[in-house]
Amino acid sequence: MKVVVVGCTHAGTSAVKSILKNEPRADVVVYERNDNVSFLSCGIALYVGGVVKNAQDLFYSNPEELTSLGATVHMEHNVTSIDTELKQVTAVNLKTNETTVTSYDKLVMTTGSWPIIPPITGIDAHNILLCKNYNQANQIIESAKDAKKIVVVGGGYIGIELVEAFVESGKDVTLIDGLDRILNKYLDKPFTDKLEQELVNQGVTLALGENVARFEADDYSNVKKVHTKSQSFDADMVILCVGFKPSTELLGDSVDKLPNGAIIVDEYMQTSHPDIFAAGDSAIVHYNPTKTDNYIPLATNAVRQGLLVGKNISKPTLAYRGTQGTSGLYLFGWKIGSTGLTIENAKAQGLNADMVYLEDNYRPEFMPTTEKVMMQLVFDKDTKRILGGQLMSKYDITQSANTLSLAVQNNMTVEDLALSDFFFQPHFDRPWNYLNLLAQAAMD
Repeated sequence: MKVVVVGCTHAGTSAVKSILKNEPRADVVVYERNDNVSFLSCGIALYVGGVVKNAQDLFYSNPEELTSLGATVHMEHNVTSIDTELKQVTAVNLKTNETTVTSYDKLVMTTGSWPIIPPITGIDAHNILLCKNYNQANQIIESAKDAKKIVVVGGGYIGIELVEAFVESGKDVTLIDGLDRILNKYLDKPFTDKLEQELVNQGVTLALGENVARFEADDYSNVKKVHTKSQSFDADMVILCVGFKPSTELLGDSVDKLPNGAIIVDEYMQTSHPDIFAAGDSAIVHYNPTKTDNYIPLATNAVRQGLLVGKNISKPTLAYRGTQGTSGLYLFGWKIGSTGLTIENAKAQGLNADMVYLEDNYRPEFMPTTEKVMMQLVFDKDTKRILGGQLMSKYDITQSANTLSLAVQNNMTVEDLALSDFFFQPHFDRPWNYLNLLAQAAMD
């Protein structure tokens, strides 16, 4: 069996390893247009901020490792077309311009995603940068050396983490987002209010509910101002972090897709074409809180789906368990974890949802120190099924987001969580764990 894998970041790297492990006799051919694989883009802000000193530490695999496992790896090769009837892949060597055509029995599409580039006047000015891959990370670091005023466009996780990194590097930072709250996909208002105040306390200029109208450049085509409808901000550098879109154009209409282009896969990562599999940012995920197919580009989703490709490449063997979109964030000492739906998103999707908010100490007051934990649980009013949750504290409670993720995945109710068996030890928690207390509050 010959398997061609197109794209080799998180999902691709995971798929290649899994295929070779589960089907050791498979002939696996990899095409990757970059000169590296497996770059952890979630570490870019840590690299920019100097927390990670060596960018090579943000790679967890390399072409040599994949080759040693048995794959034929073609780096800096751009796949230009795929013939799904003849089952052939055409690729161009970006160094020699040579074109090759390779046949396959099974095709794995792990082509990932690309940052959304909005059609804004002046966007071609120098020092308006994207934040996705290794080369862009290096470009950001190089440009930031001489930049004093930096504007970040987009208040999601990547944008917020970059804001922190630039603040701690002594830069004058402005954050612009078209929505009126930061991190609105992950956190409800009680949490974002506190984080927005933290950003202001750290000297960040917030322009929320503002869309960029145009960029203004100087005589050397370097960006110098960012204009919204009502304000203008000086800028030596701009980072665009407004979201991602799946890179799936190569398959055209040969497989079923969502309207945004994300490839629809079944629980075994198989597309509507029986010999084509997809995983990672190029594919949909099954979102357990709503039991729907959604587009949620996260590295955690990608590596799980990649593993499943290898398990199922010959025959359906191991089914996908879906995702809750669980995520964590560290911001100026705050540790934040979230999973599933916020109450705002649940209601926007027409669910009969309710929520409970609770603040309590993570461990007994008789201990020398303790910290408050902000918590929220979102649940279905009728069935009491848990739909999501959020936690935030100066103490590291983020692993509890994983506990809530399991609760959502396994269709647990508020009552199930209220009575779940968690240990008690005064160094770590209370006789009733704070998750128990949160769920009990939802029962009142």
